[in-house]
Amino acid sequence: MEHQIVVFSIDQEHFGLNISAVESIIKVLTITKLPHSPRFVEGVTNLRGNVLPVVDLRKRLNLPLKEIDASSRIIVVTVGAMEVGMIVDGVSEVMTVSDDLISPLPAIVSTTKSSFITGVVKVKDTLIILLDLSQVLSAREKTALQKISSVAT
Repeated sequence: MEHQIVVFSIDQEHFGLNISAVESIIKVLTITKLPHSPRFVEGVTNLRGNVLPVVDLRKRLNLPLKEIDASSRIIVVTVGAMEVGMIVDGVSEVMTVSDDLISPLPAIVSTTKSSFITGVVKVKDTLIILLDLSQVLSAREKTALQKISSVAT
């Protein structure tokens, strides 16, 4: 079976998301900070008249912080019944990968904290870490984002 994935980068690492979860990819818009929101939530933005909660995926994955720049993007994704924007360093391509190119995460690095990683794809000399959006945010974090979204509307 083949999968289409959106490939993006954070901290010089490559990640992939199933394209079916991606609504759009946009330049970073003005983000309004919200007090008392979780550390990884940057705030909310206005996307085509809708209030969109925005998550810094670097912070969520505990990677070193970096300023947003001209190549930064927001990947608008569907998490459950909610749209969320995820800030990444850049988006490089959409690619098709077959099941035989996807390797499971090695057992030695597989923990409950890495349950959002579904596998690794090797393309030439590059490894792409595949993410499962339904696992990137905990149930409590999804609820917090829904509250942020409803309070801001």
